[in-house]
Amino acid sequence: MTAIYVIVAIALVFDFCNGFHDAANSIATVVATHVLKPHWAVIWTAFFNFIAFLIFPLHVARTMGEGIIDPHVVTDAVIAGALAGAIGWDLITWWLAIPTSSSHALVGGLIGAGFAKAGLSVIKIKKLLVIIAFIVASPMIGLVLSSSLMVASAWLLKRQTPAAVGRWFRRLQLVSAAGMSLGHGGNDAQKTMGIIFALLISHRVLNASSHIPLWVVLACHAAMGLGTLAGGWRIVRTMGMRLTKLKPYQGFCAETGGAISLFIATALGIPVSTTHTIAGGIIGVGSVTHANTLNWNIALKVVWAWLLTIQCAALIAAVAYFVVRALGVAG
Repeated sequence: MTAIYVIVAIALVFDFCNGFHDAANSIATVVATHVLKPHWAVIWTAFFNFIAFLIFPLHVARTMGEGIIDPHVVTDAVIAGALAGAIGWDLITWWLAIPTSSSHALVGGLIGAGFAKAGLSVIKIKKLLVIIAFIVASPMIGLVLSSSLMVASAWLLKRQTPAAVGRWFRRLQLVSAAGMSLGHGGNDAQKTMGIIFALLISHRVLNASSHIPLWVVLACHAAMGLGTLAGGWRIVRTMGMRLTKLKPYQGFCAETGGAISLFIATALGIPVSTTHTIAGGIIGVGSVTHANTLNWNIALKVVWAWLLTIQCAALIAAVAYFVVRALGVAG
């Protein structure tokens, strides 16, 4: 049982890292548009991260627990290696201020540790291809929805004064930021639940048909909320201040497009990147208004990080798996 407690603790550390690494997804736009001061923004976001479990079914958790690698090869060392890969890549990219996907880092961690233990045959290729497809689809969906909202807003509000538009959208952006935070909490916290669920199945505490225990759900949402409270200001600056300049109506459109994308993916049980969706949304609104204000150098660096996340996390996880095995952990 000691191994279970240790690995659950490591999983919650990952969730905490996910919270502060991905805090930028929900708060960068409201901070950049000066709708909320940074400390109020993280409180607002953390609250909606936590209560997301009241809204979304746990489809993503099932995908992570059973849909990436064969559950029969899951051992303590595999889980520990997967978490090490995800945490390691999160910390590297946080230090470099690059907004990458904690979700795909965890997927990469599972693939790397599973491959290190039992080879390519244990990886569920069909599910992996769906996730890879959404690496491209999720930012594009966010971009299309956000740019469409920008065009619709411009047409509907063309007779309004800039002061009136700013006043209304400063209020509406609180709603859109809450929606983005709900989508973030609903999709991302479930990934760690899935890892803990797989661990409990491997120790025969639960079986595959069991419900995910409430304590797992609450612990994961709490860890993510606390991580969000811790901030992640390096990535906030990249997402909200260096990628493009934002006004409240642009922030609202970017967040709303991102939130809708996350709601759809979570309902379908697909682990997507909140980072990708909001970045797509920000680029979408920037391209509609003033494409020349977009910092394409930053955008290109972000895209490269997206493309490399699964592979880099997998490599770190495979190394971590062999280290854990060398230290005497079973499996």
